[in-house]
Amino acid sequence: RTLSWVRERYGDAVRVGGGNVVDADGFRFLAEAGADFVKVGIGGGSICITREAKGIGRGQATAVIEVARARDAYFEETGVYVPVCSDGGIVMDYHITLALAMGADFCMLGRYFARFDESPTNKVMVNGNFVKEYWGEGSSRARNWQRYDTGDAGAEQKLSFEEGVDSYVPYAGSLRDNVAETLSKVRSTFCNCGALSIPEMREKARLTLVSPMTISEGGAHDVLMKETMKRTGK
Repeated sequence: RTLSWVRERYGDAVRVGGGNVVDADGFRFLAEAGADFVKVGIGGGSICITREAKGIGRGQATAVIEVARARDAYFEETGVYVPVCSDGGIVMDYHITLALAMGADFCMLGRYFARFDESPTNKVMVNGNFVKEYWGEGSSRARNWQRYDTGDAGAEQKLSFEEGVDSYVPYAGSLRDNVAETLSKVRSTFCNCGALSIPEMREKARLTLVSPMTISEGGAHDVLMKETMKRTGK
């Protein structure tokens, strides 16, 4: 209803996205309502506990793949291209590349930016390490009762239950240095796949399921790390 109201009142002068959804039906509902882009992801954020609290949501990869297919089908049918934003589940830099390869047009990043000097939260030391504060909109700290209240009588300005946590993320320094490194990794992976653009990446990337052993094998293993040896004095 809100999207329809915005369209009727402002036409195309105001750009507004809709979400969050995890399947084709949800995408089409928002696209037909006039969303300029659709956000995909329920319960996949690092500070989100919606799946634990309410039992709703879906694996982020599966959700992005299905919604991206629905976007393409909608474009073929109507000639209207509604971009898809992958929201949640991004911890490592390569997760951004995976989301783009799965069909996302862009990504929403919360934890990623929370780690930097430029984020508005405090930098504190915990157990000898610098960290930054980071909390979910559904946490008691955020007290976003307007969004998460269940409407019970007398519940004004009260969060009925939590869908997010109050936490810390490892401090990572300046945004400038980290974003440059992340983009370099994304470009390098694109080149590995023979792709020079996001649409080309979708066509050429090959996605495959991997085992926990494959993930372990992908990192350093069966060696003694020099930095660890120096810290322990061995």
